[in-house]
Amino acid sequence: MLIGVPREIASGERRVALVPEVVPQLSRVGHRVVIEHDAGLRAGFTDDAYGSAGCDIVDSAHDVYSTAQMLLKVQRPGREESSGEAELDMLREGTVLIGLLQPSGDPALFQQLAERKIIACSMELVPRTTRAQMMDALSSQSTVAGYKAVLLAANALQKFFPMLMTAAGTVRPARVLVIGAGVAGLQAIATARRIGAVVEAFDTRPAVKEQVKSLGATFVELDVHLEDAQDAGGYAKELSERHIRREKELIHNRALQADVIITTALVPGKPAPMLVSAETVRAMRPGSVIVDLAGEQGGNCELSVPGETVVRYDVTIIAPLHISSDLAFHASQMYAKNVAALVTLLAPKGELNLNFKDDIIDAVVITTNGEVRHEPTRRRLGMSPLKTAEVAR
Repeated sequence: MLIGVPREIASGERRVALVPEVVPQLSRVGHRVVIEHDAGLRAGFTDDAYGSAGCDIVDSAHDVYSTAQMLLKVQRPGREESSGEAELDMLREGTVLIGLLQPSGDPALFQQLAERKIIACSMELVPRTTRAQMMDALSSQSTVAGYKAVLLAANALQKFFPMLMTAAGTVRPARVLVIGAGVAGLQAIATARRIGAVVEAFDTRPAVKEQVKSLGATFVELDVHLEDAQDAGGYAKELSERHIRREKELIHNRALQADVIITTALVPGKPAPMLVSAETVRAMRPGSVIVDLAGEQGGNCELSVPGETVVRYDVTIIAPLHISSDLAFHASQMYAKNVAALVTLLAPKGELNLNFKDDIIDAVVITTNGEVRHEPTRRRLGMSPLKTAEVAR
């Protein structure tokens, strides 16, 4: 297949969907790659490097969209700010689109993709299984986000992170509270510990306790049964009102002792749970910092403004968007390997083979044959469930 990689146009996005070192992997199974001029430059990858890897370099996004059978992107299709041109309008019928398509975002996009008979595959829907690990873009990008969140917090905090013994006396280490011990949270814990902070971590899932402790952090427990806290894939579930109330009380009490809070709590397919209230922010120490990694899904902090840094009650609240883009070189490397593994599964011999008996393919394909086949998206669009025969095709 002819695979196309356009330059990302989302504001602040510096990543690229494919890096030169991954191109030979696709070439070996019969694919060709065409990439837009300077598509990887903001991530540190030059046209010369892509050319040496065997890519064809073209002048514009139009040249990519008009020829490619498969489009690899980081962000969902958007609109170019300067020209007002929509990427969706350039997609040809029958094109395979792979990217972080935000299945919990605006569902109208998927209706439009279906109407254009686009085969849309969302990297967020890769199942969390051993076989799918190489394709798990959420985990790879969360690793980047957790690391970067600590650096943002350390830069904003008016204190040292580590304990220091100085001639002027002993400086106590910063206290960090990490909410959510998934991939991003665990990386945040590890990074904060490496630079000397005292770290506490909270998660509703008792199963992560040993992972938190192995990184040198204290696990803050909420008495919740395992089946109430996580789903079969290991992701956090939405809790009952009673559990949420107890959760907020516990977080409030721990926040009073924290210099930094890093929030990473997400529930797949739903808005981020609000865990840090305005009341909690008001009660925190002046000069404290909150980094809300759930900003793209609405935020875990009531006072977060997605994409902005604000100060409320003398607390700095940072809610970055596309935080992984701040480390675009390594984030792109990791994402490209995820995407290449999925492409190899979808088209193992250079030709597309949508085998929906494969659990990974069945999970990631949102639209095909003019239909939205992802049931949560169908429900949000007010569509009836697909019949078994329709789902299977």
